[in-house]
Amino acid sequence: MKKIGLMSDTHGFVDPKIFEYFKDVDEIWHAGDVGGLEVIEVLEKFKPVRGVYGNIDDHKVRAAWPKNQVFELEGMKIVMTHIGGKPYKYSKDTVAALEGQGADVFVCGHSHICLVQFDKKIQALWMNPGACGFKGFHKTKTILRFEISNKNIQNMELIELGPRVKPEALIPDQLFE
Repeated sequence: MKKIGLMSDTHGFVDPKIFEYFKDVDEIWHAGDVGGLEVIEVLEKFKPVRGVYGNIDDHKVRAAWPKNQVFELEGMKIVMTHIGGKPYKYSKDTVAALEGQGADVFVCGHSHICLVQFDKKIQALWMNPGACGFKGFHKTKTILRFEISNKNIQNMELIELGPRVKPEALIPDQLFE
């Protein structure tokens, strides 16, 4: 069994609450719009991280993480990208990323809207954790936490980090001193 913390759209900000909510996860997945290499570095000091770059990410983030991530975990095939469309309505890039993959789980970000739904069209669980940064139109910062065990996703939790407000400091480096 693996415990996963799923986040997206940090846009350069790591909410300190992430470290409390993800303290027991085995790994973190980030579905893009990281906002800077500093975010990746802070997360990697905390837990193993898998991620993809998003449309706002610079060349440094794009060099660190791919556009699409395909991997297997606990018998499930996961496909992750940033801009994924929405269930039943996908961009050409998303269709190409999914084509021939036989994904069990499709993870994306970008919309800033949290949604988890089984999509019959792609025969996969579609997951978007919403946005956990302070930039965008969302009113509440959200993340997901769940377990993958023996080809099943279980104990999924939608976690609200609070309202989208501008923080005093963008990266809480002091948490690792």
